[in-house]
Amino acid sequence: MRTDKQDLFIEQYCLTGNASKAAEKAGYAVPKTAGHKLKHQFAREIEERTRKMLQDAVPAALGQLRNLSNDALSEAVRLGAVRDILDRAGYKPIERVESTSRIETASTDELRRELEALTGSVEDIPDRLN
Repeated sequence: MRTDKQDLFIEQYCLTGNASKAAEKAGYAVPKTAGHKLKHQFAREIEERTRKMLQDAVPAALGQLRNLSNDALSEAVRLGAVRDILDRAGYKPIERVESTSRIETASTDELRRELEALTGSVEDIPDRLN
């Protein structure tokens, strides 16, 4: 069972990410030493509390995105908010990928060697590759 001081440390650490500051705000006499020890002692609780805090913030963040997509003065901000909403809903647009084929840049001799390695023979290769 945790003390009120330890609970306050966990909450403050989740808000600040700084063990010394969290220990100081929780009222520990030697914040730097206590913060380091408490951070490791309550690592699992800190992780759970952080996850809970993030989950609790999701509705407000979604509301803010919705407001930006509808009411922002800047068209770029509105577009960015709409993209974020669609991305989080699983509708991320396909990103363009440019690739250059090795065949386009390889010499005839390199292609012959590769074909020979794949087939074991180059006798069936048309002479027009020469």
